[in-house]
Amino acid sequence: MKLYTYFRSSAAYRVRIALNLKGLSYDAVPVHLLKDGGQHLQDEYRKINPSGLVPSFQDDRITLTQSMAIIEYLEEIHPEPPLLPKDAPGRGRVRELAQIIGCDIHPVNNLRVLNYLVKHMGFSDQAKTEWYRHWIIEGFQSLEAHLARDPGAGPFCHGDHPTIADCYLVPQVFNAQRFNIDVSAYPNIDRINSLCIELPAFRAAHPSHQPDTE
Repeated sequence: MKLYTYFRSSAAYRVRIALNLKGLSYDAVPVHLLKDGGQHLQDEYRKINPSGLVPSFQDDRITLTQSMAIIEYLEEIHPEPPLLPKDAPGRGRVRELAQIIGCDIHPVNNLRVLNYLVKHMGFSDQAKTEWYRHWIIEGFQSLEAHLARDPGAGPFCHGDHPTIADCYLVPQVFNAQRFNIDVSAYPNIDRINSLCIELPAFRAAHPSHQPDTE
């Protein structure tokens, strides 16, 4: 297994967590998003991922280039330990929580969006930071409300074991903290994150522990 990754990419961070939770070894291939004009935009990498994004995942059967597709593929070919509940409502809920992060928060704060705001829309660094913080705060308010109201919430986002939702939550909290957002304002998010980051699989996936960490 090979994972094309960037240490600070939250999408790659999700996949690293999932691989670690399942105890799967893989080769990490760093793709720097800033050096050389963005290594992810070069022709050699676009042959692997035409979208020019990270992560990309390869094994002897397939190349996948979306974090949710990669994680669900791993779930199917390596079902233990499970990252989705056995019941359909539970699986739906976990996917919902993950997609609040993966669809509502992350895309508008992706590096290519931020670069466009600065280079083509004339945003200052301060305005870019305000944009970033706004969408995390709005998304966290929604996510916190979902976690607070749902009886399926346990020590983790759903139940007593980490799921795909937790793989998504922890990288987004990391991003929020980089931009000085007080996560304690969201007690369920803060609690779940604090529990997860103490687990070896999450610690090993942290950006500070990657081969390309700066």
